[in-house]
Amino acid sequence: MQSQAEANLTEALPAAFYNALKAFLPADNLIRDLARRLAFSGDASFYRLTPKLVVRIDNLIQLSQLLKLASDHLVPVTFRAAGTSLCGQAVTDSVLVTLSEHWRGAEVLEQGTKIRLQPGVIGAQANRMLQPWGRKIGPDPASIDSCKVGGIAANNASGMCCGVKQNSYHTLCDMTLVMADGTVLDTADVKSVTAFENSHGPLLDGLRVLHEQVRQDQALAEKIRHKYRLKNTTGYGINALLDFEQPLDMLKHLMIGSEGTLGFIADITYHTVIDEGHRATGLFIFKDIKQCCELVTRLRDTPVTAVELMDARALKSVADKPAMPAGVAALEERSAALLIEVTGEDEQALHAHLQQVNEVIRPYSGELIASVDFSEDKVRNQQLWAIRKGTFPAVGAVRASGTTVIIEDVAFPVARLAQGVAALHQLFQAHGYNEAIIFGHALEGNLHFVFTQAFNSEDEIRRYDGFMQALSELVTADFGGSLKAEHGTGRNMAPFVKMEWGEDAYGLMEQIKALFDPDGILNPGVILNSDKKAHIRHLKPIPALDPELDKCIECGFCEPVCPSKDLTLTPRQRIALWRQMQGGQFSPAQKQQLQQDYQYLGVDTCAATGLCAQRCPVGINTGDFIKQLRAQKPKGQWLARQAAEHFAGTAVLARFALQSVGLSRNLLGDNNTGAVFKGLNNISGGAIPRWYPAWPVAARQSEAETSKAASTGAAVVYFPSCTNRMFATDTQAEDQRSLQQVLASVLAKAGFRLLVPDNINQLCCGTPWDSKGFKTIAGDKTAQSLAVLAKLAQDEDLPVLIDASPCALQLKQSQSKQEGRALRLYETAEFLYQFVLPRLDINPQQEPVTLHITCSSRRLQSAQHLLALTRACAQQVVVPEDIYCCGFAGDKGFYTPELNASALKDLNTQIPPGCSQGISNSRSCEIGLREHSGIAFQSVAYLLDKVSSRKAGWQGDDFPR
Repeated sequence: MQSQAEANLTEALPAAFYNALKAFLPADNLIRDLARRLAFSGDASFYRLTPKLVVRIDNLIQLSQLLKLASDHLVPVTFRAAGTSLCGQAVTDSVLVTLSEHWRGAEVLEQGTKIRLQPGVIGAQANRMLQPWGRKIGPDPASIDSCKVGGIAANNASGMCCGVKQNSYHTLCDMTLVMADGTVLDTADVKSVTAFENSHGPLLDGLRVLHEQVRQDQALAEKIRHKYRLKNTTGYGINALLDFEQPLDMLKHLMIGSEGTLGFIADITYHTVIDEGHRATGLFIFKDIKQCCELVTRLRDTPVTAVELMDARALKSVADKPAMPAGVAALEERSAALLIEVTGEDEQALHAHLQQVNEVIRPYSGELIASVDFSEDKVRNQQLWAIRKGTFPAVGAVRASGTTVIIEDVAFPVARLAQGVAALHQLFQAHGYNEAIIFGHALEGNLHFVFTQAFNSEDEIRRYDGFMQALSELVTADFGGSLKAEHGTGRNMAPFVKMEWGEDAYGLMEQIKALFDPDGILNPGVILNSDKKAHIRHLKPIPALDPELDKCIECGFCEPVCPSKDLTLTPRQRIALWRQMQGGQFSPAQKQQLQQDYQYLGVDTCAATGLCAQRCPVGINTGDFIKQLRAQKPKGQWLARQAAEHFAGTAVLARFALQSVGLSRNLLGDNNTGAVFKGLNNISGGAIPRWYPAWPVAARQSEAETSKAASTGAAVVYFPSCTNRMFATDTQAEDQRSLQQVLASVLAKAGFRLLVPDNINQLCCGTPWDSKGFKTIAGDKTAQSLAVLAKLAQDEDLPVLIDASPCALQLKQSQSKQEGRALRLYETAEFLYQFVLPRLDINPQQEPVTLHITCSSRRLQSAQHLLALTRACAQQVVVPEDIYCCGFAGDKGFYTPELNASALKDLNTQIPPGCSQGISNSRSCEIGLREHSGIAFQSVAYLLDKVSSRKAGWQGDDFPR
């Protein structure tokens, strides 16, 4: 029977409800425009529902008021944390509640044995906080770098090493939760508990009744115990009714894995687990999966941390990965592999554990096709784990356009694991999923399988439906397994919960839902759903639009590193909204409005740095797509070409403009100067940038020239970026020398001299044009610079030092596409760390420094050089959390300063006491960093020059090779 809440889904939101929301929520927190609602219409699953309203919540009081209103007006509400859920838990066509940046609080308790976390904290961030204590949270989902604690707890996520006993259910200490009627309960606070017992006595009494009901039904009790010996997230965690005597304990453990259908978890306190720091990994490929799975059962009694199984198809999909043994591409179908990790609290413990594990593996050595023996080599072990983690994206990268990737998640009794794999292979063949691969957490019998699926025809939908029906019958009836081991039930498996659990257990779950959410307003349709076809409704279309974008499965792994994530859209949302704009049915007025909104939300506020590609499982660079859109309607192409062809004159004009701004500032003062530029910006339609105090002053034109003869010794070709030629050092910095002078000084100590191209003022790497979509102009400038550098460097194969990380990235990427002899190009920190630092004596400074690692350094894989160099020069180095890109993005900090402000909003609070020096390696980034930190940022070369002296008797090579 359809509930009143479900009926309301087809109607507009009640006006009284919306007006009441406006009374206590800021207008910016109520998102009603179609563009952003479409952007929030999907999660990582293959379902799409467009919310009528997206509400951004800042605090607990707002959330409590919202739920009370929703309860009063019977308005369905769905919560979303990171939206990385795979089964449709975080989509709705009613009200979608998202969390602002104010839900990222975390506190380590009791020497790291506990940690209190708000739902907006990313799982990996919690683990970084616990590292000093050698601890971590128990759950370790594969998405831990992206998913948030709210989703981890609400889905009872586990992972590769977590097993059954370290998930959220088993490591839960306390929580603050908000009930469907808006009541707040803090289970750690006696007063809050007492008040709740008084106000919600019937709920607690109902749990007592269910507890007794289960205890007296021996068959049901034994079924529950059996189910939770496996990994199981299908339905509600009714093991709470058996595991605990007190209703409050039952209540808070039922919240784990409830997927936002019973209440909202406002914070959670975990018992943490030991993070053993010494580890070794090995890969073992077997002739036959039967022997592989037999070994798994024996390994359960050994001190292994993780045992990952991969079938032959999975191995073949990543056959070209580093560290993979030869011949994998020719494996027979019955072959399989185990990736095994062993850990220890110290080296002695690790070796003792390895000895035990090797003794169990040794009798199976005759069954091995190939192996990569256990090693403690961190680089090699990362390569082995990259094999396992690369299986899922390998399927996603080669799927046909217009299809999506589906990853299912079942668990078999470990003793029947080999039979389960064989049965799945037969099922794939019967339903035509010939590309499907299997991998999983073998110790728990937890298997993931990945296949591609189109939903663009009734035949394809029927095929998927038939497969799901057969899968559910196979797992539950034939094997007594779990249909969802760790991904949660969602919409996808809701129609099959009764099949797995049976009438009695399902009835128990319905009673739980009625106790917690009597009006059915919390995430209706998820976990419990009477619609037997719910899993094939509201399917997300994936139109074939672009070979690169078509690979996107909207997983959301890209989002944490995006500088616009709290301002407008994320990379996933840019792609999702664009897809819907191209393939959706909209009125002419809606189309026009969507295009207008996308210009700002999608194009203008995208930093286009490509950092998202590093987190994307299939390497999609959304920034490249945005630059393609900019190229379709480039503004000022003639001026752009003139500036490129007469760049020396352009630089003179730019310095003159900066000098003029400086004079105006001196005459008018900061406030008046800002007001004048704000007015000019408005009048010019954004063509004239806004001004703020961190604006740079003009560099002296002669600075690049003076650096040419500033040192003697082995020659290094030096490419000073145009930003460092145009902008002087920060006026607040202690050292007012130009970067060119500083590099000349520090290289002279190391025995190098700089060679600067004679026509340097005409040269530019091309980044300013590339970021605006002027690909041809950018390519011409890049090629010009590379040709000049080659003329200076190649006869003697001299290294080329580039003093800004964005320029180094642009030149390196362009060179990689060219044929012929390659220049040896080095970004500043990379060159200084590898070739200059060993030639110097360092006296590290005691004063702390704040280090910003630029997005271009991360993409260049030189972040470790910048970090190591800075740590060599200062005793305390602070790298701000959750800032992966400053959002300045070339000149966007001048024209779209709100992007820079949003990306750096948490920077000021992370500057350590006594710190007055910031370190980075991009002058444009340093402008925004100073504006939002209050301290001057400069190149790491300044710090190195300050604390270094020439090492006596250096006997190294004259030239770096």
